[in-house]
Amino acid sequence: MIMRHAKVSLLPNQLPSDARISNFKLKVPSPELERSLKIKERLETSLMLKKLLLMLVLAGTSMVIADGVVTPVMSVMSAVGGLKVGVAPIDRENVMMISVAFLIVLFSVQKFGTSKLGLVVGPALFIWFCSLAGVGIYNLIKYDSCVWRAFNPIHIYYFFKRNSTKAWHALGGCLLCATGSEAMFADLCYFSVGSIQLTFVFLVLPCLLLGYLGQAAYLIENHTDYEQVFFSSIPSGVFWPVLLIANVAALIASRAMTTATFSCIKQSTALGCFPRLKIIHTSQKFMGQIYIPVMNWFLMVVCLVFVCTISSITEIGNAYGIAELVVMMMTTVLVTIVMLLIWQINIIVVLSFVAVFIGIELTFFSSVLWSVGDGSWIILVFAAVIFLIMYIWNYGSNLKYQTEVKQKLSMDLLRELGSNLGTVRAPGIGLMYNELVKGVPAIFGHFLTTLPAVHSMIIIVCIKYVPVPMVPQGERFLFRRVCPKSYHIFRCIARYGYKDVRKENHQAFEQLLIESLEKFIRREAQERSLESHEDDEDSDKEEAATSSRLVMAANGSMYSLDVPLLSEYDGHSTKPMQASEASTSAAPSTELTLDPEQSLERELSFIRQAKQCGVVYLLGHGDIRARKDSWFIKKLVINYFYAFLRKNCRRGIANLSVPHSHLMQVSMTYMV
Repeated sequence: MIMRHAKVSLLPNQLPSDARISNFKLKVPSPELERSLKIKERLETSLMLKKLLLMLVLAGTSMVIADGVVTPVMSVMSAVGGLKVGVAPIDRENVMMISVAFLIVLFSVQKFGTSKLGLVVGPALFIWFCSLAGVGIYNLIKYDSCVWRAFNPIHIYYFFKRNSTKAWHALGGCLLCATGSEAMFADLCYFSVGSIQLTFVFLVLPCLLLGYLGQAAYLIENHTDYEQVFFSSIPSGVFWPVLLIANVAALIASRAMTTATFSCIKQSTALGCFPRLKIIHTSQKFMGQIYIPVMNWFLMVVCLVFVCTISSITEIGNAYGIAELVVMMMTTVLVTIVMLLIWQINIIVVLSFVAVFIGIELTFFSSVLWSVGDGSWIILVFAAVIFLIMYIWNYGSNLKYQTEVKQKLSMDLLRELGSNLGTVRAPGIGLMYNELVKGVPAIFGHFLTTLPAVHSMIIIVCIKYVPVPMVPQGERFLFRRVCPKSYHIFRCIARYGYKDVRKENHQAFEQLLIESLEKFIRREAQERSLESHEDDEDSDKEEAATSSRLVMAANGSMYSLDVPLLSEYDGHSTKPMQASEASTSAAPSTELTLDPEQSLERELSFIRQAKQCGVVYLLGHGDIRARKDSWFIKKLVINYFYAFLRKNCRRGIANLSVPHSHLMQVSMTYMV
């Protein structure tokens, strides 16, 4: 959201046309709110603030991923621990082995998705919450109903007055009552926002309150059962059914948090903050149901390490509290920026929000810091590793992109080569994939010098993720012409949102691409015919360059960019071309004698013939290496860490399932 309203991304691939996507919903700060404009300007001009904002986001995201490790461990071990109450011979070692078995089963069935289990999840959770409420009411009636007085805040003061340091340490345990709420967004792939809010207010919250009040009433008369207070307070007649439904609810909660982790990684990948991984969509109905095999098994291994190394459930709870609090604090900071920059709320309300929430979160955070040395440091190490992976990937990707921008081919060079590009133009279409949104990438020159021939039509394709959830199919592609018409070189920007599902095969992608290109050429011809009736001499430089800045979506909508895609080329093929620039398909004299309709049909026929000859995907793998005179840390990060991530990540072309017979690959190394 912040990226949509301010240019805070370190990757310089933003285009003015991105803001015209219907799902962008950009609300420009009003001129009257000077504070919002100043914040926007400061964020856009300060590189330090951009990096600081990036680090805050990555820190929060890494803790959410760490949460995906602690939640299954905490939920499963707590539920399985109830066996120690029902079966006396079971000890901690038995609980650990059963928890390991449950976790292995849990992550093994993750690949099947939850669409088939959707009819079971709802009733199971309903029975679980009703069980909580029922056990709580039973304990309130049987033991002591005076715990209702706990709603009086004065008892908080009395509690701290009596216990001081112990009360402060107990705050970390109180935090566990609110855990799990950060994963509610994962349920949006199943339910609407309104249904989640209603269910939470009228079912989840009352049942949880009754359950905790009942446990408090039980503890008043049974002080020694604090380790397994819930299972100890269950009436003996319903113990085993409640234990069963508790374990089922624990597995469901663990799956929900794992799904939330997958969703977080997918969106981070789309925004260039996580290495590309294989993503499998487990449901055709719900787009949010995804499965990432590598992360699934990685999370399983880390969960098993946690179970086997952390000695008690209390230490796992402390680690859980640290992860939760970091996520909460990062969320509060980012929401504050949104309130100032986008929502434009009164500054007094914003300051009150920050003072209340940050004050509470810092108080809780101070109470769990003492437990870092008791085993909670493992979660911090794990989150730090995830943070470094994300930061290194983002840093290397930005460095690679900026280097490609500096070394892109000049238009003067292409004009000197002529329409043949200094080589043989073979019939067919070449789709050259590159991450640049502006200019002709340097890897294209590597293709010209390496391959004996290039295709008669070249389309430079850039798959770009924009900071919106989804891009409508009709606004997917933006086209423009690169070089004069006889070169038959086009640029296509394929735009996807961070929630978009890319499941089309290469044939469907090619068909949609060619259809969109034909629409662009027809509309371009219409625009030129209209411009031919105007006085070219009276038009200014902006109007003269309109055709070179013309882009079109697949639905036929035309966009005029504020900045040309090729900054080196500020002219167009409005004057007769020299003989050396003639197209291989027609002589320049022939082109000049054709009327606009004949020229249009001739070009469309050329595209169809090239399509019939076949489509080949030209993949340029641009790698980066640190210069010899670079700092040691930069060499270590670029030459080893980033190179390892890039070598083992999933290539962007893999989503189209292109057969190897249609691929041509060339590698190029940039020194940075």
